Amino acid sequence: MTHTKSFVFTGWHMMGVVCLFFGTIISVNFYMAYQAVHSWSGLVVENTYVASQQFNSKVAEAKALGASGVTGTLSVEKGVIRYVITGPDQKPVPIDTVTATFKRPVGDHQDFSVTLSDVGNGTYEAAREVATGHWIVDTSAMRNGQRILHHNKRIAVIGEVK
Repeated sequence: MTHTKSFVFTGWHMMGVVCLFFGTIISVNFYMAYQAVHSWSGLVVENTYVASQQFNSKVAEAKALGASGVTGTLSVEKGVIRYVITGPDQKPVPIDTVTATFKRPVGDHQDFSVTLSDVGNGTYEAAREVATGHWIVDTSAMRNGQRILHHNKRIAVIGEVK
């Protein structure tokens, strides 16, 4: 009785297995690299070690400020940066100074800070053109030398600056 094999594993089959294996590894690496570049903008800090040591105190301050009920609303349009601050009762809150720091998500060559002026009724403004694109805006409101509001927001300025 003759017994014939129906399948013989050859060198071509082995080459296919190797190509599929490494092709999977390479494609997963490319996918992960793409996701890393397109999903996280990164943050620019002068010293990463110092920033990591300050993290817990910043979280505690953010929790305390969030519990106060004081909120702010930022808008950037037609060459005016506007920030409206209200208390938990939706009434204006008196503030001494409001500062907004605009940072690009990556790089710091276009970063700038501006002090907003009180225009009444809890509204603070500054006349300043903001270049189009993505920004991280860090806004701080101070009263009697203490910060009563700290707000970080990522915004996109769309349209031409004239």
